[in-house]
Amino acid sequence: MEDLGYYNGIYGRMDEMTVPMNDRVHFFGDGVYDATCSINKVIYLLEEHLERFFRNLALLRIPAPCTKLELERELNCMVEKVDGDALFVYWQATRGTAPRNHAFPEGRSNLWITITPMTFRDLEQRVALTSMEDTRYLHCNIKTLNLIPSVMAAEKAAEEDCFETVFHRGEIVTECAHSNVMILQGGRLLSHPNDRYILEGIAKRHLLMACKSIGIPVTEKEFTVEQLRQADEILVTSSSNFCLAANRFEGKMVGGKAPEVVEQLQQVVMREFQIYCGVEDKVAKEGVHGTFCDCSN
Repeated sequence: MEDLGYYNGIYGRMDEMTVPMNDRVHFFGDGVYDATCSINKVIYLLEEHLERFFRNLALLRIPAPCTKLELERELNCMVEKVDGDALFVYWQATRGTAPRNHAFPEGRSNLWITITPMTFRDLEQRVALTSMEDTRYLHCNIKTLNLIPSVMAAEKAAEEDCFETVFHRGEIVTECAHSNVMILQGGRLLSHPNDRYILEGIAKRHLLMACKSIGIPVTEKEFTVEQLRQADEILVTSSSNFCLAANRFEGKMVGGKAPEVVEQLQQVVMREFQIYCGVEDKVAKEGVHGTFCDCSN
């Protein structure tokens, strides 16, 4: 099977699935989601993604559609049914199905799952970034389905032939449209603190752990657009791009001043990924960076 969808116990190919018009996602974007990748039929860091998903449900007072264990079993079962080695694993829960009314309806929430093919971007290929003012609301720490600002930012990046758009509130950098962004400066990594202005990225968390494992000091505090422009390196992380480095920002060359540190970090996070998913031997033959990646998440 090339891909597989799920909606409240109903399975089918993606182009065959239908959703009730009264699902609150249509009217309000009323739900939360999470996603990660799967290699070798192993869903990467699934426990951490599930923990964030259920925490986000609680923050929005959306009843969980099932238990963590039930969802874990369902995701693993669906991954087994889809062809291909590299898969994008996505799931979301919406508040329910009811006639349009802003107040919460009674009844159960709706669970959606999609399993689709993906490829990975080569970590050796540096990326271009652009920027825009961060006009999102003040719950960026919750992975909700209200993604219009990110959609507009992603389109801006596409129009400018960039990989990502960096959000900033005034002069303070927050995150990207669908990634976290950090900088290396003077041998130290700077990362925006995990507050309501950014999503606490799981890939970001593991990059910070990688820094500490090889002796790179980490400071979680705000940094400015100008600091980003002048940084030794700009790093971007997401659930399918574990550590990308930028070489262009707003049309000008940036970074490239600590390539050996970038490579060392990439080796650490890729090694963790390989061990977790049981693909060490395969990747060793192809190289650390391999041909794993060629997509934006």
